[in-house]
Amino acid sequence: MELQMVLFRMLVLVIMCSALNAFARVSNVINRSCQEDCGNVSIPYPFGIGNGCYVGDWFEIVCRNDSLQKPFLKTIDLEVLEINIAECTVRVSYPIFSSCTNVTNSTKNMKLEKSPFGFSGYYYTNSFVAMGCNNSASMRSIFPDDSVSYGGCNSPCDRAPFTNGSRCNATNCCQATISSTLQAFSTTIEPKNSSNNGYGSSRECKYAFLVDRNWFETSFTEPKPNMSVPVVLEWGLDVTTFYSLPIQKNSTAREYKNSTYSCYPWRMLQKFTTMYCECERGYGGNPYLVGGCEDINECVDPEYFNVTCTPDTRCENTEGFYRCVAAKNTKLSIIIGVSTSLGVLFLIFCGWGSYKVIKKRMRIKRKEKFFKQNGGLLLKQQLSTNNKVNVENTKLFNSKELENATNRFSVDRIIGHGGQGTIYKGMLADGRIVAIKKSMVIDEEKLQAFINEVVILSQINHRNVVKLLGCCLETAVPLLVYEFIPNGTLAEYLNGQNEEFPPTWDMRLRIAIEVAGALFYLHSAASSPIYHRDIKSTNILLDGKYRTKVADFGISRSIAIEQTHLSPLVQGTFGYLDPGYFRSGQFTDKSDVYSFGVVLAELLTGEKAISSIGTGDTKSLAAFFVSSMEGNNLFDILDNQVLKETKKEKIIAVANLAKRCLNLKGMKRPTMREVAMELEANQMSQKASSLKQKYGEIEDVKIEISEQYNVVSI
Repeated sequence: MELQMVLFRMLVLVIMCSALNAFARVSNVINRSCQEDCGNVSIPYPFGIGNGCYVGDWFEIVCRNDSLQKPFLKTIDLEVLEINIAECTVRVSYPIFSSCTNVTNSTKNMKLEKSPFGFSGYYYTNSFVAMGCNNSASMRSIFPDDSVSYGGCNSPCDRAPFTNGSRCNATNCCQATISSTLQAFSTTIEPKNSSNNGYGSSRECKYAFLVDRNWFETSFTEPKPNMSVPVVLEWGLDVTTFYSLPIQKNSTAREYKNSTYSCYPWRMLQKFTTMYCECERGYGGNPYLVGGCEDINECVDPEYFNVTCTPDTRCENTEGFYRCVAAKNTKLSIIIGVSTSLGVLFLIFCGWGSYKVIKKRMRIKRKEKFFKQNGGLLLKQQLSTNNKVNVENTKLFNSKELENATNRFSVDRIIGHGGQGTIYKGMLADGRIVAIKKSMVIDEEKLQAFINEVVILSQINHRNVVKLLGCCLETAVPLLVYEFIPNGTLAEYLNGQNEEFPPTWDMRLRIAIEVAGALFYLHSAASSPIYHRDIKSTNILLDGKYRTKVADFGISRSIAIEQTHLSPLVQGTFGYLDPGYFRSGQFTDKSDVYSFGVVLAELLTGEKAISSIGTGDTKSLAAFFVSSMEGNNLFDILDNQVLKETKKEKIIAVANLAKRCLNLKGMKRPTMREVAMELEANQMSQKASSLKQKYGEIEDVKIEISEQYNVVSI
């Protein structure tokens, strides 16, 4: 029952709001660009502020921006207090006349002469008031036909002072009516010193003024020199101005009346007749605008509009009026209204619930579609066929989390482009900085590379191999999330100008050892041998401490222990590609060794894999490096930093190792285990040399170096 009452009240409220909205006043200005008010005073047409907003110069309003905005009739410079369209009146602030001497004083009031305004004498709207002890004040009225009339009164002296909010009750005050159509008049104050009974003073100020009678009797306190009081002015439109109204411009018959408004001649001002308009009964608004009079819904407030329907009938609004119709069964109406409302609410709730369910299902189906499209089934197959792969620690990120991390994959977050996608820098909700790889193209070949990279990286746990944190398969393109490596690639490091951490010989040797160690781990120590297949300086990253991280396993492959080679489609990067693999299509562990040899040549020379120092057929750094060594020109192509810091025998040892790695016959290349051990031995011998210079001969160090070289030779 309580729910029914609430619903019924809601229906009543909706009906009342609709009715009040229908009764709302239309705009009172001629177009939307016109200012509708100034301060707290509404400015309706034919008055207006700004060009094109008023009917004639007499009706122009200026809004003065003092401490408070105040409207003024521009031509006669009187402050406007209120404009009433229905009664054709405007209340203005008008100065009073005062005399504080004992001589007769007069003043003329000619502001309204030849204007469409006049002081209202309709139903005693304004009064002529005289105040002060023994004050005899008179008003000489001047009419358009040059006739003259006189009026005035005498204010007696009395002991009683002026009283706030009281009528002028013959105590130091008197009132007189004024004639209609008054525009110009003169006021005279004649002080009377006789019979003042000892009260008052010859120096007391006397006053005479016109004032809004209602305001004077309710709000007036006491007069002061130079003050102003409200006065009601009547106004009309001369014939020329009337015909320029919007309601007359499109009227060829010069009609003064239609179904919503009527216009009439009014009174004589300055020997001409003025016109005024009003909305017809049943209509309200501004009759001076086209469509300004709108139908009034009398049924909204029956008492105010004197609706006379009987109790057994109800009011029904019609155009311009209303009618009384037989009232319907109230209980039945309530039942129908409540039932309809409950039905509508039920349909809304059911529709909303259905929408949420359908949307959730669509979202689930879309995620399933993307999961299949992004190789989710292939990933499951790879995991099920390889029991050694462990991806329990690999997180499956949702798309919303990665969108927030990269600011919706903004171009400002791009930090590089890998072989299979674009790399973005992002920050997860827990504050971790990550690198997110987003695939560029969705096709079977790229998906195979993507899933392969997930499987490969899930098997690897090495400090010099980039760590896979997770992946996302529920988006339109697959995403991989890695640990963020801040110091860029080895190629950038060698070709840049890093003054804080320059690529010294020790730094280059350490990088070579760490890369060799990572490849040795992939070839020999991982659960299944893994061939990287794309070793190059741009796939070797440097972390915050300039430690290496081997990355980009998109085309890597794991093989069975008994296998010796792979025979996939030839892939790789020109300049690093094993010539034997290119010819035969068979990729072995020695193919990774060749690519590492190119990286080692880059570390020694500082040049790129496709070198700018070679000529003709020797644009390849590998070929140029080998030919330079064979021609005993090694020291001509080495980086200056290497030559400055290192002994020649150390350089020659590493250069010979690089040359062996670049041998065109794969069988003659060393394994990554041998490469790693030789580089570590070189590093140890260099440390021993440093210790010898500092501390002299140390037998233990010599023994350690000897053991290292014995291992290498074995």
